[in-house]
Amino acid sequence: MKFGVFDHMDRAGDDVGRQFDERLRLIELYEKSGFHAYHIAEHHATPLGMAPSPSVFLAAVAQRTRTLRFGPLVYTVNLYHPLRLIDEICMLDQLSGGRLELGVGRGISPYEVGYYGIDPATGPERFAEALEIILKGLTVPRLTYKGKYFAFEDVPMEMRPVQQPHPPLWYGANSLESADRLARQGCNTVVGMKADGVGQFAARFRAAWKALGRRDADMPLIGLSRHIVVADTDREALSAAKRAFALWYDALIHLWRAHGVGLPRQLIPAEFEDALSGGYIIAGSPSTVRDRMKHDNDVAGINYCLCRLAFGDLSLEESSQSVALFASEVMPAL
Repeated sequence: MKFGVFDHMDRAGDDVGRQFDERLRLIELYEKSGFHAYHIAEHHATPLGMAPSPSVFLAAVAQRTRTLRFGPLVYTVNLYHPLRLIDEICMLDQLSGGRLELGVGRGISPYEVGYYGIDPATGPERFAEALEIILKGLTVPRLTYKGKYFAFEDVPMEMRPVQQPHPPLWYGANSLESADRLARQGCNTVVGMKADGVGQFAARFRAAWKALGRRDADMPLIGLSRHIVVADTDREALSAAKRAFALWYDALIHLWRAHGVGLPRQLIPAEFEDALSGGYIIAGSPSTVRDRMKHDNDVAGINYCLCRLAFGDLSLEESSQSVALFASEVMPAL
C-alpha cells in the first residue's frame, strides 16, 4: 500500500499568496511523513482551483522537495497545445530528477473548457488525438503527425523527460467499463466511486491486466480518494471536517450553480453526514480513521490511499496535525 495526497487547491481565503506559501510548507511535511506523491487538480474560472496552471505550482514543489513524487491529476489536455505541454512535462521531470507523475484528462466541466473556446462535444476525440501526440513526442527525436485537430511535420523534439519512455500515466476513472482500456494503457488510476464500486473496478482491472500476460509485480496503482481529518478526538475532527467540507463543496458546485444546473454525476453527497456515512469523508481520532479506512480499503481492493488533507478553510495547523497523526498512527496499520 502506498499513500498519496490529492489537492484541489480550493480557495482558502483572500490571500492566495499566503495559501501558496502554507501549502508548500505542508507539502514539505508530506515528504517527511512518507507520502509517495502529491497530486494537484487543474480547474479554471472557479474557486475550486487556485492553481489553474499546475506546472507553475509544481515547479515550486520540485524545488521544495527531494524525494516526493508529484504531478497534475490531471492536466486538462484539451486546453493545451500538445507541443507546449510536451515541453512543460519534460521541464518538470528534469527539474525534479525524474519525479513527475503525468495525470491526463479531457476536463470534466464543459464551462471551463468552453471559456477557452473548446467545444465540449469534441472533448473525447480531441483528447485522444492530443494524448497520442504527447506520448509520441516524448519518445522521438522529430515529430510528424497528421490528424483532425493537429498536424506537425518534422518538428525537432529538443526536450526529453528523465523517465523513459515517459513519466507514469494517471487517469481519473468514473466508470467500470474504462477498467479494460486503462489496464491496456498501463495507467495508474484514481476511481471516483464508493468503496464497493472501486472494488468492482479493481477486480476488472486486475483481470484485464492478467489476461494481457502481465506480472502482478508490475500492476499500476489503483486509488480511492477521500477527505481525511485526524485529530485527538472524534469531536474535534468532525467539527473541523464539517466546517471545511461546506466551503469545499460550495466551490465544487460553483460553476454548475452559476449556470443553473446540478453536477452531472452526484459523486459526493452535498450533506456532510451523507458524505461521512458513504466514506467520502473520514474524520475522527486516529483509531476511528484507521478502522474505517482499513474496512474500506479491503472492500475497494486498492493499493493506493489518496488523501485530501487540506481543503476548505482548514488551517495549516489543523492539516499539519492530521498529517502527523495519520503518518504515525494510521499509515503503519494500513
